Amino acid sequence: METIRVNVKRLDQLMDLVGELVLNRNRLLQLNGEIGTKYRGERIAEELDLATSHLDLLTSELQEMVIKTRMVPVGRVFNKFPRLVRDLCRASGKEARLVMEGQDTEVDKTVIEEIGDPLVHLIRNAVDHGIELPEERKKLGKPREGLIRLYAAQEGNRIVIGIEDDGRGMDAEKIKRRAIERGLLSPDEADRMDDRAIWNLVFLPGFSTADKVTDVSGRGVGLDVVHTNVNKLNGSVSLDSIPGKGTKVEIRLPLTLAIIQGLVVRVGKELYVVPLSSVEEAVRVGPGDIYKIQRREVIRLRDTVLPLVRLDRLFEVPEDRREDEEYVVVIGTKERRVGLVVDDLVGQEEVVIKSLGKLLRDTPAIAGATIRGDGRVCLIVDVNEMMTLA
Repeated sequence: METIRVNVKRLDQLMDLVGELVLNRNRLLQLNGEIGTKYRGERIAEELDLATSHLDLLTSELQEMVIKTRMVPVGRVFNKFPRLVRDLCRASGKEARLVMEGQDTEVDKTVIEEIGDPLVHLIRNAVDHGIELPEERKKLGKPREGLIRLYAAQEGNRIVIGIEDDGRGMDAEKIKRRAIERGLLSPDEADRMDDRAIWNLVFLPGFSTADKVTDVSGRGVGLDVVHTNVNKLNGSVSLDSIPGKGTKVEIRLPLTLAIIQGLVVRVGKELYVVPLSSVEEAVRVGPGDIYKIQRREVIRLRDTVLPLVRLDRLFEVPEDRREDEEYVVVIGTKERRVGLVVDDLVGQEEVVIKSLGKLLRDTPAIAGATIRGDGRVCLIVDVNEMMTLA
């Protein structure tokens, strides 16, 4: 296979141009629909529809090819970890073997550039907090050498990167005790939490169960660094642990950060985009379906009580409801779900993410903006921040 070197800036510029082409394609598709309705059966409408369909196909193929040129294998990041594990074991007196899978899985170069540091922290954490000393493992009937598994796989339009160890697992009681000491929750709240909710406490800012700071686990910074960095990439982190058996952390990230599939929703007279990769379902609800628990609005969805966030109140949008019924868009992960209350569902669209610029970059709960086919600017909801508001 013949290859040539291409300046990364040129790839970025090409991606920007493809993004503009997608926006104009969407605009043309909308105009084609309007003209087709007005001039139904006429030759010019039929020819325009044929040309538009062909342009739509070519634009999609070009977009796919450009995205592929930006994709690089995760092995570029993974390859530095065997040495890291050896160095960490030497410094801590532990023995561990790193097994890597899915190094050929490809992801956008921007994601690759940002994911390295969180993975380093998770590897450090696995060696320091997870893997036991050889003598301790022998007493527990485990092999002297611990196992750390680092893997990557594609799931639809997302990539999953996981780190799994066969160490001591996490101590739920110790996590609860440390959270209470730091004032993060009350003893009563701690008693009501299930294991999955307890594991998620380790992602809170500054949280650490380490009794002393070491150079191995990351100098006592805590896993909130991982959580924060992954959130910036519109990703999510999940953690599962079995005491005495080990811990598994999985990171889910979009394959590309430039163009996404979105669910367009109406709130008042404004339109917003919810990233489709974070949407589980949308349900229609009436006034009697919503009630309050401790002054917070919730609905019962099958066997789950789902906390709600009203986008009209959050974004201070004047009410323009046409019916008594509303829609709840369920977003989140298997660990935590939230319902976004909206007035209507407009439909699914491919959207090009645009930066808000310096002045609006810190706008709460907004990840960016896009331009629809009719020229309207729509704000893109920051799913990860929404999860903290309910």
